[in-house]
Amino acid sequence: MTELRLDVAILGGGVAGLWLLARLHKLGYRAALIESDRLGAGQTRYAQGIIHGGTKYALTGTLSEPAKMVAQMPSRWRACLAGQGELDLRAARLLSPYQYLWSTRDPASRLAGFFASKLMRSRIQALDRTACPPLFRNPAFRGQVYQLDEPVLDVASLVRALAEPRRALILKADAERMDLDADLAGRVSLPGLTLTARKLVLAAGRGNRDLLAKLGRSGPAMQLRPLRMVALRGGLPRTWAHCLGASTTPRVTITSHPDRQGRTVWYVGGQLAEEGVDRTAAEQIAVAKKELAALFPWQDFSACDWITLPVARAEAQAGGSLPDDVYAEERDGVITVWPTKLALAPVVAERIESRLQQAGITPGEGPDPAAVLGDQPHPEYAPLPWQEEERWN
Repeated sequence: MTELRLDVAILGGGVAGLWLLARLHKLGYRAALIESDRLGAGQTRYAQGIIHGGTKYALTGTLSEPAKMVAQMPSRWRACLAGQGELDLRAARLLSPYQYLWSTRDPASRLAGFFASKLMRSRIQALDRTACPPLFRNPAFRGQVYQLDEPVLDVASLVRALAEPRRALILKADAERMDLDADLAGRVSLPGLTLTARKLVLAAGRGNRDLLAKLGRSGPAMQLRPLRMVALRGGLPRTWAHCLGASTTPRVTITSHPDRQGRTVWYVGGQLAEEGVDRTAAEQIAVAKKELAALFPWQDFSACDWITLPVARAEAQAGGSLPDDVYAEERDGVITVWPTKLALAPVVAERIESRLQQAGITPGEGPDPAAVLGDQPHPEYAPLPWQEEERWN
C-alpha cells in the first residue's frame, strides 16, 4: 500500500478540475487529480468552447458584479492563449478569435443596454458587409452583424493543454473501487494507494452528487438544466454566431468544429436547445431544419446529416434558473464546485486559492507527488461527441 500526503486532492477531470490542478501546481502546492472516466468526458466535451464576455447580461442593461466578472474572462483567456497569463495555454487551438452576433430584427433597441455600458462598448463592433463572416455576405442577408470579444476554443485541445504537462498527477480510478472517508474528508482510498489531503475538492459536475453521497452528505444541492443540442454537417461554411431574438437567450448559437474527416460541423444551441428538451430527436431535428432554413434561406441544407446531443448542465441549486456566479463553497473540509460556464474555470481556481490562504494552508513538503504517482494508471482523453462517427450512423 502506497500512502501519499497532499495539500489538495481534486475529484473530476473536466476543465474546472484541470485548471485548478494546473494553478495549484504552478503555485507549488502538492496536488493530484482523480478521474473515473476519460478526461473531459462529462459536461466539458459538450461545451461550445465560447469564452463568454457577458453579452447576455449586457442586453438587459444591468451589469451586476458577477456580470462584470464574466466580462473580464476573454482578456484573461487571451493572455493564457498567448502564453502570458496565469497559465500557458499556447497548446490549445483557437477556432475563432471572435464570436459574432446578428439580428433579424432592428438591433438598435435590443442592443441599447450593451452600448449604454462603458465596460461593454469596447467589446462589440458593428461590421460592414465586406468584413462579415462568409455566411452573412450573401445579398439575401438582411440585418446587422456585430463582432464580440469572445474567442472560441477547441475544447479537446484545451483539455490536453491543461492536462498534458501534469499527466503524472492525474490518476484513473474506478468509481466503484474508490473509497472516501466520511470521518476524515481528505482521505481517498484506491486499490494499492491512499491519498490524504488537507483539502478535498469535488469538481465532477453531475458526479458531485454521488461523491457527496459517498461522504455521507446530502448537500450542497445540485440542479440539472437539460439541453437538446443539434449538430449538422455537409457543405457548411465555418460560422460562430449568436442570433439575437426576443429574449436574452440567443435564438440560436452556432459554433463550428471539425469532425474526424475535417468536415465542418455546426453545433447549435441557444433557445432552440433549451426548448427542445421535451422533443424527440426527430422532432428536434425537424424544428432545427425549419429554424435554420428561415434564418439562412440562401444556404442549402439538403445534403446535411443531422443529429441531436442531449446535455445535462450540472449546477448549484438555483431554483432551476442559471446561477449568476460560480459555486465554490466549503463544508467541513470539502470544497464543492460548479463553474456554471467553461469560461469561469479561472474564477473557480481563484476562489479556492483564496480559501487555502484564508485557512493558512501553504505548499507542503514531502516527496514529489509526480514521482510517487508516475506508475499509477492515468486516464485517456475523451473525444468530442461530433467526432464519434457512430453517432452519425
